[in-house]
Amino acid sequence: MTEPLMPQTDLPFDELIIREYLLDNPDFFNRYPELLLAMRLPHSERGAISLVERRQELLRQRVGQLEEEITSLLAMAARNEKIFLFNTELSFKLLNCVNLEALKEVLADSLKTQFNFTHVRLISVLDADVEMQAIWAQRLRKDYYFGRLTLQEAKRLFGSEVGSVALVKLADEIPMIFAVASQDAAHFHPDMDNMLLEQLRRLLAHMLAKL
Repeated sequence: MTEPLMPQTDLPFDELIIREYLLDNPDFFNRYPELLLAMRLPHSERGAISLVERRQELLRQRVGQLEEEITSLLAMAARNEKIFLFNTELSFKLLNCVNLEALKEVLADSLKTQFNFTHVRLISVLDADVEMQAIWAQRLRKDYYFGRLTLQEAKRLFGSEVGSVALVKLADEIPMIFAVASQDAAHFHPDMDNMLLEQLRRLLAHMLAKL
């Protein structure tokens, strides 16, 4: 019978036994506390240190990492709250629009003021030229596009060169592009989330179906 394959390792067999034993018996050094002070570990700056010192150093590093993670989470929470409040206020403004021109004006003014976008447009592709149809078919084959455009595409959509863009297909039955541009070439990128734009896409599709 073929014996099961053992995981490959460069560690001596005796060290693996010790490792497994210590993992299974985390109170080992509580029973033999003198070992914590007797055992020494090499340190790049302080020479040799005890296990206790090494553990304290690792704990300090872990605390520092956790503090950074908490700070990052708090910043993200604050950003998400800001987006939520902005989107809620914008939604009420859009729902009060009585025609397409008013909706476009509210949408553009709000997004430009809040995020310093250079362009905000709703562009119909119904009976559009070949170039616009190509943007609809290629850039928006996954409903969203975040990133850079060619100069020709930028001029067709916005009338000028732009840094980076977010393009959103509102719906297959509503042949219209929701297009936003930033002067910052790195502002919109393929890995960004579409939380805000997805909420706006659904609301705009609902509104445009009624206007």
